[in-house]
Amino acid sequence: MTETSLLNISFSNQSEKGSNSSFCPDLDDWWNAVYYIVPKYINTVCVIGMFGNIFVLFVYSLQKGPLKIAEIYLMNLAVADLVFLMGLPFWAANIRNEFNWPFGSFLCRSTSASISLNMYTSIYLLVAVSVDRYLTLVHTLNHRGIRSRTIAKGICLLIWFFGILLSIPVFMFRTVKDFPLWNISACTLDYPTPSWKIAEKLVLNIVGFALPSTAIIFLNFSTIRSLQKKVRQRRALSKTDCKRQKGTKATRLILTVVLMFLFCWTPHHFFAFLDMLYRTEVIEGCFWGELINFGEQFSYMLATTNSCINPIIYVFVGKYFRQKALEVFSQFIPCGFPLKWVSFKEMSSNFSMFPVRSSLT
Repeated sequence: MTETSLLNISFSNQSEKGSNSSFCPDLDDWWNAVYYIVPKYINTVCVIGMFGNIFVLFVYSLQKGPLKIAEIYLMNLAVADLVFLMGLPFWAANIRNEFNWPFGSFLCRSTSASISLNMYTSIYLLVAVSVDRYLTLVHTLNHRGIRSRTIAKGICLLIWFFGILLSIPVFMFRTVKDFPLWNISACTLDYPTPSWKIAEKLVLNIVGFALPSTAIIFLNFSTIRSLQKKVRQRRALSKTDCKRQKGTKATRLILTVVLMFLFCWTPHHFFAFLDMLYRTEVIEGCFWGELINFGEQFSYMLATTNSCINPIIYVFVGKYFRQKALEVFSQFIPCGFPLKWVSFKEMSSNFSMFPVRSSLT
């Protein structure tokens, strides 16, 4: 993930405009709502997300046979989300403590860097998943040579290296800084010049969202169009309704993945863009300052949800993962134990993200 709104509280904005603060409305009640609601929500997301992503790693680690290509990306995605979720309790406590950071300088730097690392690695892993799905469903025969487990692992290493590289400035310049006006010591970015802050926002918006989200949208909607074309061809050839329904269900689920991603992340990057405009004084005044402050808090809260639901929208909706989970857990169940619930495996085929042909090869 990104240098989040939670990590970008506009202390500098407020301190720079301290002379005008007397003209701003008193919003203590609103901030009290932030201190109460946001930490509880973040902790809930953390618990659910930790359980889901650990479950994913557990299944993939204990499955029989080597990981398939898409599973390599999904496993790395679960690791990235897990790294991010491990830092959430610190930020929940930070907000509950009214942004007074009690955990020291090293945790300030390391947890901030891990959050930034997650933003970049997770979004580009989703690009990799989208590329693999596109090649699998649209160009099945033409790109077999470039789809291998070795190449997939190499791509994952490059993505992690890229994320670490972009997170270095966060680790270097994140520090615990005293703000006597509020009588707190906050974990905040302390760049040497204002231009660093503007550059960080540009990298966040362009490299961290605009470019990869454009790729994700293009690849997934190209896949949707291909599936729709195949459905029309089957209909013209009077193929069975069953095949047509499977193509339609795959189309719906791919669209759901794209919309859910945009729903969770677009508000966060929108307010990050507004913050850049505010820092460059393109927009000014108490209204914009407070809108950005509150917007960043709640848009970040929504963005954290993506790491919580990733195991659901990328893994649990697919029948292949459920089958693997049943195979893994069946190793720990006594032979005589009745497994009537295993019939869920057959039911799940109606909700597969992909056609009957294995899409994880």
